[in-house]
Amino acid sequence: MRLDWTILHEIRAFLTCPLLDMLMPKITMLGNSGAVWILAAGGLLCTKKYRKYGIILLAGLAMGVLVGNVFLKHLIARPRPCWLDQSVPLLIAVPNDYSFPSGHTLASVIGATILTAADRRFGIIAIPLAILIAFSRLYLYVHFPSDILGAVILGLGIGALTLCGGNWADKRLHTQGF
Repeated sequence: MRLDWTILHEIRAFLTCPLLDMLMPKITMLGNSGAVWILAAGGLLCTKKYRKYGIILLAGLAMGVLVGNVFLKHLIARPRPCWLDQSVPLLIAVPNDYSFPSGHTLASVIGATILTAADRRFGIIAIPLAILIAFSRLYLYVHFPSDILGAVILGLGIGALTLCGGNWADKRLHTQGF
């Protein structure tokens, strides 16, 4: 926990500037409710070549909400840094749900994992965007670094699991003539 606070305070001390103060709320907004990743899934669904990955992405995001936001956040019930240290002025509204794991990061890692599996070129955009969204949560003082790390690990697992499940279902459908 001490390392979490140290990292957050170092970000505040060395990276806070007007440009990032303007950009980070906008970047984090892309991750609100997984918006950018749902939009990406919609784009994939519109193409025959990537439709399967659009379905897998939506399934992965749904699994992320259930595991991360519905189950783990309430089980662990970790307070957010902005709740514990109210001396830092927030650039966004104070979140009202618990801190661990970061839902923005979880959805972003799931999205980047599945998009990269669909086509490595998608990863060129998705991976840096996921990193920026995750970092924005630290910069905005609404998550601890361990919330982000936990979400990254969980997101990689859910992304891989959903990809495996999607490929398994695809093979089953093809062997049964669908």
